[in-house]
Amino acid sequence: MGDERVKAEALQILGLFQVLPRLVVFDLDYTLWPFYCECRSKRDSPSLFRHARGIMYALKEKGIDMAIASRSPTPDIAKVFIDKLELQSMFVAQEIFSSWTHKTEHFQKIQRKTGIPYKSMLFFDDEDRNIETVSKMGVTSVLVENGVNLDMFKLGLSNFATNFAASSRNQDEKPQGESKAFKKEL
Repeated sequence: MGDERVKAEALQILGLFQVLPRLVVFDLDYTLWPFYCECRSKRDSPSLFRHARGIMYALKEKGIDMAIASRSPTPDIAKVFIDKLELQSMFVAQEIFSSWTHKTEHFQKIQRKTGIPYKSMLFFDDEDRNIETVSKMGVTSVLVENGVNLDMFKLGLSNFATNFAASSRNQDEKPQGESKAFKKEL
């Protein structure tokens, strides 16, 4: 399926939801692309998972901001690959650095840069520990097994809408920062 067809499907999926995230955050390794940066060289030609670019195009067209949160130990290679894939202009924030915090520091920096509350963010990652930690911050988080794809995108948007509605209804009852992490349910 080409980028334009994926984009069209992603736009249809976005149209199903009344509430959309203000910011979608992606991990890099095994979420946007099918490899670890540290196992590659800057001279390599990177590729994305087949639905990733179309999904990002749809988000861009809808005016939904995007960011990167990656714990890659080789941020220099990751940034070269982002440039080679011509994705630089897609992201309002790129937090790519090695960390033991399971991405809490990444999200704190993204939140400071964008001013977007955690409950208005949707996050895709391939590691349980990152999903669990970031979910505790109030971010709707989705575990992907084979990269971000249209099914995971739809699941993420559905879970985001559910979480957002619950947090709006129960703002006084539910302490901020509680959110559910979702694994593949399809």
